[in-house]
Amino acid sequence: MSRVGVMHLVDTLEIGGAERVAVNLVNRLPRDQFDLTLCSTRREGPLAEQVAGDVGRLRLQRSHRFDSAAVRRLTGFIKRHNIRILHAHGSSLFIARLAAMFPPFPRVIWHDHYGRAELNDRPVWMYRMATRGVAGVLSVNGTLAEWARRKLGIRPERVWYVPNFVDFKTAGGGRLDLPGIPGKRIVCVANLRPQKDHLNLLRAMRMIVRQVPSAHLLLIGSLGDPDYSKRVQDEISMAGIETHVTWLGTRSDVPDILKTCDVGVLSSASEGLPLALLEYGMAGLPAVATAVGQCPDVLDGGRAGILVPPGSPESLAQAVLFLLESPQKRAIFGARLDQHVRDRFDPRAITEQICCIYDTIASSRD
Repeated sequence: MSRVGVMHLVDTLEIGGAERVAVNLVNRLPRDQFDLTLCSTRREGPLAEQVAGDVGRLRLQRSHRFDSAAVRRLTGFIKRHNIRILHAHGSSLFIARLAAMFPPFPRVIWHDHYGRAELNDRPVWMYRMATRGVAGVLSVNGTLAEWARRKLGIRPERVWYVPNFVDFKTAGGGRLDLPGIPGKRIVCVANLRPQKDHLNLLRAMRMIVRQVPSAHLLLIGSLGDPDYSKRVQDEISMAGIETHVTWLGTRSDVPDILKTCDVGVLSSASEGLPLALLEYGMAGLPAVATAVGQCPDVLDGGRAGILVPPGSPESLAQAVLFLLESPQKRAIFGARLDQHVRDRFDPRAITEQICCIYDTIASSRD
């Protein structure tokens, strides 16, 4: 049986949720069924080093959304390599739909990772036009799946909820020498973006250090929005917690860092399905998260972690303090989250689901 040509498209290979999912999928999908290509439509990034050597690569370096020269390069590549399915992550949907208008007319699947679903701030008309004629929509949480059905008019049987996953790799180098002391390190893995609501976390941190003066918060992620980054820095100064917060930036040794921490936190105002929570679970780290997006599912409705309302620093502080003050509770919640992530977000099962979706798309005529 001949292999089906599949191209994953993502705007960049910077470290982010959608980008990591695209890399994880092309690395894991079976080579005996699919001929795989990864296309970065705008620019490369640190994740390029993690792409498997047998995955085809296309670097478009487009300068704007409707870059005609980039579309020509893309359509030429698709034709030469007989690509039948374009798997577009996030906003790469737009260039994928343009490319699909030309021979050999590949089918387009849109993978919606949008992390601001609760904020409801996307132009529906634009996405309704872009998704007209797509073969299917993959959504990383139930809210996005319902949005695709109700707002975009995608047929229900062509919308799939597909959880994110991360590979179950063990930490490599053991415990690191990090700021803070054992038993009191709090970690947040999240790029500095408004929807991640670091301000909420920092306000909670101010309350935490009043009761646990040795508590220390480690922030991991890219700077992202410059204006928001400045607001975060200002909040740290105004709260007087400069000696209790360390910004580690983008790191390649996150598993090792998590193994050296004691509580994992996400304080988001809106989420898709955050990979950070899955990583906390893989590290056996107890977690506190706001009840947004698919966080309740990852934390098993509160049985595998503590859920708090978004925008409530008091609730967030109380939950973190509960874990900091009880090593036994940390061990219980960490073990539960580890097991739940392995059971519910198994990479093999999710990869098999993607394969079934590809088979449905490749064999259908509509």
